[in-house]
Amino acid sequence: MKQRPHSECQSALLPIRDALEVLSGKWKLQIIISISTGNQRFREIERSIPGITSKVLAKELKDLEEHQLIKRTVHDTIPVAVLYTPEPYACSLDNVIKALHEWGTGHRKKIIQRETTELPTGE
Repeated sequence: MKQRPHSECQSALLPIRDALEVLSGKWKLQIIISISTGNQRFREIERSIPGITSKVLAKELKDLEEHQLIKRTVHDTIPVAVLYTPEPYACSLDNVIKALHEWGTGHRKKIIQRETTELPTGE
């Protein structure tokens, strides 16, 4: 395989780095999926994602809003209702989420298969 010039490698990596920066961590995609499936209130989102803390959720929601993937709407009711909804731009992640789901499913099978073939035989 022919080695590519350094500048060509950098230009190929830059968009990936940008995408990973926006979606970094284990929570952001889970939050987007949760909101996209109908969880709109903070507590609904929090309950739908095992292990996330309120503090982390608040930070991640703010980041996702800054990147225009979700919208935060405050309703002047008693008590005040804050709803989170996906922005149309979030739909641009559908293929990414689908590809990650498919890859993750296959990877899980591969790892489980390897672990079951490596089990001791009881000797």
